[in-house]
Amino acid sequence: MLNRRRGDRDASTSSDTSLIARGTVIRGDLRFSGALHLDGRIEGTVLAEGEDAVFTLSEQGQVQGEIRVPHAIINGQVHGDIHATERLELAPQARIAGDVHYRTLEMAAGAQVNGRMSHRVDGSAPRELPAPGAHDAGLDEAVPA
Repeated sequence: MLNRRRGDRDASTSSDTSLIARGTVIRGDLRFSGALHLDGRIEGTVLAEGEDAVFTLSEQGQVQGEIRVPHAIINGQVHGDIHATERLELAPQARIAGDVHYRTLEMAAGAQVNGRMSHRVDGSAPRELPAPGAHDAGLDEAVPA
């Protein structure tokens, strides 16, 4: 799942990768372009500049704050909302405590989201998935895919 899209990205994006190493803590908002790989911890908002920006959170990585990016690959811990305008990939070790807003979602077995999941389609209002046990009438109330 994590390496499948590597060939799909533009060559200039792959050469513009920034790494925040394990043991590094950043307190404050972080803006980036290109690709950002986080093995450390960010306590603040992660903001991407550019439509082709990619944020990767490793299994050891942590974000305490909001994430606003076009494409995110999450395999660590996030305590805050995620806004992925294009694609969100949740790997098996992903642990999200916050609301998730996405256009396209890929979620591996084992990934956990403790919050609302909201699908966005260009130009329309978000569609929320119903909470487990929120409806007793059956499948008639489910959000269509």
